[in-house]
Amino acid sequence: MESSLDPTARIREGNAAVARRLEEVAGVLEEQGASVHRVRAYRTAADVVRRLDRSVADILKEQGVDGLERLPGIGPVLSRAIRSIVTTGRLPILERLRGEMDPERLLASVPGIGRKLAIRLHEDLGIATLEDLETAAESGRLASAAGFGRKRIAGILDTLASRLGRVRVPPVAAAAMPPVEELLDVDAEYRRRAAAKDLPRITPRRFNPRREAWLPILHTERSGRHYTAVFSNTARAHRLGRTGDWVVLFHDGPDGEQRETVVTAWQGPLRGRRIVRGREEECEKLCLLESGTPSARRFR
Repeated sequence: MESSLDPTARIREGNAAVARRLEEVAGVLEEQGASVHRVRAYRTAADVVRRLDRSVADILKEQGVDGLERLPGIGPVLSRAIRSIVTTGRLPILERLRGEMDPERLLASVPGIGRKLAIRLHEDLGIATLEDLETAAESGRLASAAGFGRKRIAGILDTLASRLGRVRVPPVAAAAMPPVEELLDVDAEYRRRAAAKDLPRITPRRFNPRREAWLPILHTERSGRHYTAVFSNTARAHRLGRTGDWVVLFHDGPDGEQRETVVTAWQGPLRGRRIVRGREEECEKLCLLESGTPSARRFR
């Protein structure tokens, strides 16, 4: 059945739906104590989208995220948020802020990936979003997982190209990644304030049958990057008893949103110290450089 709305009304209604989701993010960020600049960015983006005389879906289809980024007040992070709303109907940042993330379910929705495999991809490769999956497929990381042959990977990429609006997000250059010292500093702030019960708590949907608000969440900034920090709420973290140790850092900036995990090393030369998973060599160099100085104590 065709809509009775005229084209202008359909554009207005579609854009308003996107704007409402962005406003929801702004509201939750404000409640959780995020910076006024970050809150304002989402509200400004919502206002821009609502006032457009063109559909954001059409702009995305014709020009990709580059077209969205050219809109006033819309940068890389917000353009990807809009793309997610338009192409999947979901907004990962909103789900994360509300404790509703279920990465295994999301990955299992891709043809060729069942629930068991989705769990392994999330736990072993740290894949949590469709963008993560696409990057892993293109970089060759999926080829290292059992059962992922060339044909299977090609099929997954075709599916992702459709669901992500056929937009390829290039891997983040090493130079654009935040230094491990900055990540460890955010981790230290999060753990200190969580221990002092100085942070708002959210109610995770997963592994929380009593629906308790137990998960502290931090919003902070470093070097122009916005950080959101939470303890890991994955099946593996619960199984190994690391929900109070593993800290997941989400950060955005000119390179879009990325994710890092900080843990306590249990073996090797960094045993007992806080390290950024996957960047152990950099952490070891930092610890050697700062060994014996007061700042080195922060990483213990």
